[in-house]
Amino acid sequence: MKYLTSQFIGIAQGDDVLFSDYEDGGEMWTGEGARARRKALSFKEPFRSAPMVHVSLSMWDMDSATNARADVAAENITEAGFEVVFRTWGDTRVARARIRWMAIGEARHEDDWQLY
Repeated sequence: MKYLTSQFIGIAQGDDVLFSDYEDGGEMWTGEGARARRKALSFKEPFRSAPMVHVSLSMWDMDSATNARADVAAENITEAGFEVVFRTWGDTRVARARIRWMAIGEARHEDDWQLY
């Protein structure tokens, strides 16, 4: 459990397209090559410390002739942003994917003191 010591709680959210590989024959669509995709996302305002980040698929377009396999996670979380990672494996062919995310954490405030 993460305990928040600030009385100011910030919530940031977004919806981002991770990739669209069917248009140009990209690796996720052909099923050959890298089976993971990373995208760095930045918060509009930094948090006071690294927030908790929740990510989920908000749209996925997969080939119906293969198994649908997907894993999505937030990694390398800092007060300024994070990386979302989409992974698939086996014969899965993914045309495109979009994620929705939400970050909750301690927010900066004008009354915060910076001593050093």
